Amino acid sequence: MSAVQAPERAPGTARPRWGLFARRDFRLLWAGETVSRLGSNITSVALPLVAVLVLDAGPLATGALTAAVWLPWLVFGLPAGVWVGRAPRRTVMIACNLASAALLASVPVAGWFGVLTLAQLLVVALSTGISSVFFDAAFEAYLPELVAPEDLIEGNAKLQGSASAAAVAGRGLAGLTVQVLGATTGLLADAVSFLVATATLLRIRARSGLDPAGGRPGADGTLDKARADGTLGQAREGLAFLLRDPYLRSFTLYGAAANFALTGYQSITALFLIRDAGVAPGWVGGLASAGAVGGVLGALAARPLCRRLGTARALRIVLIALSPFGMLMALAGPGPGMLLYVLGALVVVAAVVFCNVVLNSFRQSYLPPALLSRVAATSMCANHATIPLGALAGGALGAVVGLRATMWVMTGLLALCAVLPLLSPLRTVRELPTGAAEAAR
Repeated sequence: MSAVQAPERAPGTARPRWGLFARRDFRLLWAGETVSRLGSNITSVALPLVAVLVLDAGPLATGALTAAVWLPWLVFGLPAGVWVGRAPRRTVMIACNLASAALLASVPVAGWFGVLTLAQLLVVALSTGISSVFFDAAFEAYLPELVAPEDLIEGNAKLQGSASAAAVAGRGLAGLTVQVLGATTGLLADAVSFLVATATLLRIRARSGLDPAGGRPGADGTLDKARADGTLGQAREGLAFLLRDPYLRSFTLYGAAANFALTGYQSITALFLIRDAGVAPGWVGGLASAGAVGGVLGALAARPLCRRLGTARALRIVLIALSPFGMLMALAGPGPGMLLYVLGALVVVAAVVFCNVVLNSFRQSYLPPALLSRVAATSMCANHATIPLGALAGGALGAVVGLRATMWVMTGLLALCAVLPLLSPLRTVRELPTGAAEAAR
């Protein structure tokens, strides 16, 4: 495989004043993803509102819409990594963006003609979820083609920071859009955001190599076409690599468990704030944005902390010191007591985004290029599979033991999850390795 390597800065060369923003291709990728994330956050609010306000759907229907978005990870997560490895990543991303734009635009069009149904909303949610699986698998492998290995933390930090900022702006913009223009118009805005992201991808000059056969990696990370396997064999190979590696195994276990706990309390947060903490409904959206602000702070802190402390040491400190702050949310109450919720949400999301930046960068530099899309998709499949399970567990537990007790259980579980990455060699090293060969030494 003739993979295109990301350009490296010459030794001793000063970093540009604006960092990666000085590079045209990264600027285009960042701008397109930021706009797309903004649109997707609008849809996350607008889609269930379309079901409720336009189609008079009940809780079961809105829950089915949420599940439909995440279900494709269970079905397509493993093979997606293999299929993406056989095509240029940028081409896959463009195709996924165009498909999502067409699907989302179909909802307001059907609404204008009076033929919109709940079945169509479910198909749109499921199909855009499938597009997201393939886009995310391609994106994980595409960033190292644009960014030098030593700049991956900076690149992921900038992308994660803008995603958190888009979450703050997108949710507020969704409410304004729904109120002024109607619920279906929010989906049209997201469709336009996918077209903008497509336009930026088309302007990127860097081109990537590919291996049509999707062969097996050799010791040096290259592919031997003569030993190429089928989709199932390659997916199994990616899974086996992940399970054998102590870093990848423990980090994936942490991501799956943390997502279970995070969605477990997030699924009942609105009810908890209104019924137990005494918050007026109009304040719930603003309080939810506090966590997204923490995400921006976590992304900003990633590169300086890793540079000063080392990637492994910084990750250990953030996990152990900040994860317990989530339990402050369970103490929330009226008036000044709400500051506990804000502080807990802000710190926890800052820690989560920091970990995402470091772990994504680690995976992108650690894995052989031939295995990157496969192992990354396998890891994301495991991480996303626990999201609907956590939501269901949070709702069921809330009905049995109460909302505040459920907040204690789930935030306490999140704090305990911080121990899982320490089951790897992370607990003894200063820097995370930049390759499997280095880790074996």
